[in-house]
Amino acid sequence: MTQIAYISTYVPKKCGLATYTHHLRQAVEGAKGTSVQDKVIAVVSPGEDNTRYHPSVWTLRRDVRQDYRNLAARINDSAVAAVSLQHEFGIFGGNAGEYVLDFARALRKPLITTFHTVFEHPKEPYRSIQDELCALSRRIVVMNRRAVTFLNNAFGVPEDKIFYLPHGTPTPMPEQRAAIRERFGWADKKVVLTFGLLGRGKGIELILKALPKVVQRVPNVVYALVGQTHPDVLRHEGEAYRNELLEMVHDLGLDEHVQMVNRYLTEEELVEVITACDLYVTPYPGMEQITSGTLAYAVGLGRPVLSTPYAYARDLLAGLDELLIPYGDVDTWADTMVRMLSDASLHATWEHRIREIGQHMQWPNVGATYWHLVQDVLHTEKGRVAGGSALASISR
Repeated sequence: MTQIAYISTYVPKKCGLATYTHHLRQAVEGAKGTSVQDKVIAVVSPGEDNTRYHPSVWTLRRDVRQDYRNLAARINDSAVAAVSLQHEFGIFGGNAGEYVLDFARALRKPLITTFHTVFEHPKEPYRSIQDELCALSRRIVVMNRRAVTFLNNAFGVPEDKIFYLPHGTPTPMPEQRAAIRERFGWADKKVVLTFGLLGRGKGIELILKALPKVVQRVPNVVYALVGQTHPDVLRHEGEAYRNELLEMVHDLGLDEHVQMVNRYLTEEELVEVITACDLYVTPYPGMEQITSGTLAYAVGLGRPVLSTPYAYARDLLAGLDELLIPYGDVDTWADTMVRMLSDASLHATWEHRIREIGQHMQWPNVGATYWHLVQDVLHTEKGRVAGGSALASISR
């Protein structure tokens, strides 16, 4: 009957963290095998319509500092046994999300914090916030094994306090691949895919620059860019960036080889489009990115991938150096894409190796692992409380 409270952005908000938390909660409830639903506390932005959320969801107003202390008190007086905090600096109020510390300081239930961003060399104001959260949490969860070393070096967090949990992904459905490709009009195409909220800094230009050389060798190649423009980008510059990409596509003579889908995909649609692709790419220029839900989904669904060697890709694809290509090396990107798309035997080999990695990342496995972690924390907490009570009795 153990109840967990999840604090994060949450569906129906169109946000990767919201989707992640929703699936983690579902997977953990599946592993628990009880009818008790875990609690959700959704972080809401100013002006957001709270009526969109299910009536069972509690809301935390991002920029109202008193709400954080009130939430801690409410949880302290509730049946919640443990709190799962999904931490990203930008989703909480205050400077770099510092209001979340008010909650953590006042909480009397064991806190398990998942860091979705970890810096190798943290700077203020992020450093002090993360340092204190580490101290206030019973366990720290990371989705990149390199983050264990980062947290240990930066804050002295004992390695046995940090828990590596793969980023969860849907379960593959390879038997439907041919039918999906037919429906998308990709049956006779070699499809390279990038998905996610569109914005600058994703490295899309790199693939577009490499594509003319790929077209010469693989004339039926299509590069699918799937996902709506990021809401923050829309607010600041409208569709200027998407239009720049379209102009680049035209100037390079790629109009027949690039498809852009400007809308937010449902989970079902997302699984289908990844299943249908031949090659998934994350050409990110920033090397410090510690997690990537998009790359995780592609690997979890067993699709061959190519990536720049940013932190998450280096960890997830450790030992598969052929799949990691520097950002600026357009020729190597082009040549590798050609080999992956034209050599059926090579493609099948990489597909098999990626599937081996991905099977451990699927939500049922991740949910069961996280549920075991919660049970371990609660067991340790009982011992800690019992030990404290015994010491108190002796002192009296």
